[in-house]
Amino acid sequence: MSDADLPTSGEVDVAVVGAGAAGVSAARHLLDRRPGLRVLVLEAAARPGGRALTIQNEAIGAPLDLGCGWLHGAESNPWVAIAERLGFRIDKTPPPWNVQFRDLGFPPEDQKAYERASDAFYKRMAEVQQEPADRSLASLLLPEDPWNGLLNAVSTYVSGAELEEASIHDTAHYAVRGSDWRVVEGHGRTVTQFGSDLPIALNALVTKIDHGWAGQIWLETTRGTVRAQAAIVTVSTNVLASETIRFDPPLPDKVAAAQGLPLGLANKVFLHLDSPEELQTDTHLIGDPKARRTGAYHLRPFGRPVIEGYFGGSLARALEEDGEAAAEAFALEELAALLGENFRKRARLLVSTSWGRVPTIRGSYAFARPGAAGQRAVLAAPVEERLFFAGEATSPDAFTTAWGAYTSGLTVAEQALAQFH
Repeated sequence: MSDADLPTSGEVDVAVVGAGAAGVSAARHLLDRRPGLRVLVLEAAARPGGRALTIQNEAIGAPLDLGCGWLHGAESNPWVAIAERLGFRIDKTPPPWNVQFRDLGFPPEDQKAYERASDAFYKRMAEVQQEPADRSLASLLLPEDPWNGLLNAVSTYVSGAELEEASIHDTAHYAVRGSDWRVVEGHGRTVTQFGSDLPIALNALVTKIDHGWAGQIWLETTRGTVRAQAAIVTVSTNVLASETIRFDPPLPDKVAAAQGLPLGLANKVFLHLDSPEELQTDTHLIGDPKARRTGAYHLRPFGRPVIEGYFGGSLARALEEDGEAAAEAFALEELAALLGENFRKRARLLVSTSWGRVPTIRGSYAFARPGAAGQRAVLAAPVEERLFFAGEATSPDAFTTAWGAYTSGLTVAEQALAQFH
């Protein structure tokens, strides 16, 4: 059934709010377990996928993942099997993140010094993770350590936030381990294809969820009012915290949990290379290893004539505010400093992202503020056993990943099925 043919008012068994990885996972599981169930996915945007987005770029004739791109913990990651089932190819080339291309701007002795500082930082983290009082990761930094900047930069790549914003206790719960692989055709395409035959109503912004009725939940949307026996909410924490969706009766605990689990920001900029052969395939550069605000650059991923730049935290926010040209200029400035001034003439912008400006998402992935690690469980807790919450932010041990979003969708789908005997 096409989106235009979907009824967006009336009664359903389960309404799912959001068609990202968690929403399509929940809807798919509901219909696989109970094929006759009336399920409707309400998506505020004009496309499904949420923070999973693959575009086909005509300039290079290849797909680009603007959102999630890596299959973390790949040996156990459920998206690997899903991608293969859909006929997509898995690339197992190891990520080049820990190797500086030709040691440019980062000589071997400095790389070893940073590795020692990083190892010591994570050892200190492990020692204090069991302490009863939570605090920020920045409290583990040694004063005047020359590698504090890069430790902070890496934090922005991992969580979208600097170390002073992030919780030690929350980091202790992250359990994704193993290899990092990629989908050649795109991780975002995997998510959207997985949900391609689901009943997804697009441009259906949910503005109010009234769960005060006996036996029903009323969801007011820009395309009508849906009445459901159960509802699954998978929107981002920044959307929940902004109270764009109004709950009646109010759910202050959910709003507070979302505020304690804000979305960090990580954005990408893709540059097209005129002379790609000068750079080795699947290599990597850190723009400035001594800087707190610097980009990470994947050179020629999949052998394509592209550099994929990655910015996080306060740098990502500043560049996003200044616009696409600022992201391009920053990337070219750092790369020209390493590859030579003439490099500016051999690379140009393809596309950049601004996830913080997407009104239906407002960021990248959820980190926990110091003291808020327990809010993931609060956010995930069902309300009256008929209103459920899912998404990567609710995952106890795979947050910030599409894997965590997927498994959270399975969990709430099982909980919702208990309503239908």
